[in-house]
Amino acid sequence: MEMASFLAGERWSDHPKCTHPVLAAAARCVNDAVDDPTRQRLVVMIPEVVGLNPDDPRVDAALAARCATQALPVSSERAQHALAVGLLAAERTLAQLEGEPEGPLGRMCRDALAAAPGAEKWARDFTARAGALRRPLRSHAARRLVALSIDAVAEACVPDTGDRLVRLLRACIDDTKSFMPPITAQMALEVPWEPAAKDRRPELSGR
Repeated sequence: MEMASFLAGERWSDHPKCTHPVLAAAARCVNDAVDDPTRQRLVVMIPEVVGLNPDDPRVDAALAARCATQALPVSSERAQHALAVGLLAAERTLAQLEGEPEGPLGRMCRDALAAAPGAEKWARDFTARAGALRRPLRSHAARRLVALSIDAVAEACVPDTGDRLVRLLRACIDDTKSFMPPITAQMALEVPWEPAAKDRRPELSGR
């Protein structure tokens, strides 16, 4: 993310303003979780996150859901409980924001929870007691769920953790892009135009 801040002309930082905070958190976590050869595969994605900061309120829950759904099948039982709680919160938040009971992102949450019925039951019992689902999934909670998910994948007993994490970051970038507003012809017309230096004509001096 430091290189993204540099490309964007910002102060050198791993929390650049040009990138959505939850996406930036996912990128930092993946970068820290993989080895050096795998880290080189992330370099080509850096330019894609520059300017990728949509203000759609669904992005937080969408990225948290993406990470948790990928981690749930391969994580330990203890991690599955926390991931399932987060997924329930993301599912509810997305349903509220999308105005429909189960959109595409909601179905992704539902399919992942159905694949881990024990974790889902534990999470529903816990949230019923704690009332955790009454509040929407906020940005700070989404970032924590992303970090937990990526740690769970990195520690999973599977042979391809690096590949999984690279694919996960790729999916997070693509998800974030899907929330960017389209560039319309009207927007292009509103951009002030100034001729390039070679097209400028010298001003007449009046002599």
